[in-house]
Amino acid sequence: MSNSVYSINKGINQSIEFKGLKAQYIWYLGGGVVGLMILFAVLYIIGIPSLICIGFVGTAGGFLVFKIYRMSNTYGEYGMMKALAKKQIPKWIKVYSRAVFMKI
Repeated sequence: MSNSVYSINKGINQSIEFKGLKAQYIWYLGGGVVGLMILFAVLYIIGIPSLICIGFVGTAGGFLVFKIYRMSNTYGEYGMMKALAKKQIPKWIKVYSRAVFMKI
């Protein structure tokens, strides 16, 4: 029996990259897969036929993988955090008093 070997490329001061996913996107994909497994179990316990459950979860899983890889390629290691932080910066600050600029 041969063992599967997955290469994890990590250089000095480099983040982990696995199959093209960078840094935190590995965790996002893992959490999504766990969520889909729980969703499958809930759908199956409710009584939905297994083929429909498999089809729905498989489609959702494909969409999840597509979106995670797209975010990883678009934003990179820190880009998504920077994009989210940039949205919270106000466009302009209104100051109605000159007291801010005067030395007290």
